[in-house]
Amino acid sequence: MPSQRRTPRGGPGGSTRPGMRPRPRAAAPRPAAPESASRRPRLTGRAAILVLVLAVLTVSYASSLRAYIQQRSHIGDLKQAIAEREASINELEREKQRWSDPAYVRAQARARFGYLMPGETGFQVLDENGRPLESQATLHDPGDVVKTVPTPWWSDAWDSVELAGNPPAPDSGPADKIDGTTQQAPGDRSR
Repeated sequence: MPSQRRTPRGGPGGSTRPGMRPRPRAAAPRPAAPESASRRPRLTGRAAILVLVLAVLTVSYASSLRAYIQQRSHIGDLKQAIAEREASINELEREKQRWSDPAYVRAQARARFGYLMPGETGFQVLDENGRPLESQATLHDPGDVVKTVPTPWWSDAWDSVELAGNPPAPDSGPADKIDGTTQQAPGDRSR
């Protein structure tokens, strides 16, 4: 084997003199830190930039979130307006269907204009001042008519049994004398 030349440990280029041994470097003494003491984190430049970036993102997302919430509210208002208009359209369509019924048209002609069918005699009811009274009769949509549910016969029979077991208190008896000179309120039988 060829002989290898040893280079001194002084570093590259051999800065130590030949024949001299390099001195071992002494380690720098470390300050003794107690094991229980915790290190305080320092705010480094990177951490400051990270906090700044997070703050900017938070502000930008908060404004976007506010815009999103406003848009959702606006969409809800528009949906409510659409529902109201659809209900109005449905009501107008029902009115249109009523006007296609000849009986409804005749009833409206009678109510609004006082028209009569041939051979009928019209009467006008007047109040105490001689003005005509308004008619209170109105026609209803057949779909809106309240349907009464018939009571079963056993319910009527049971009510009769209960009435027989608990009769109502007797009213005051008939009047002994009838005096036609004084007026009494209806239902007042005290005399």
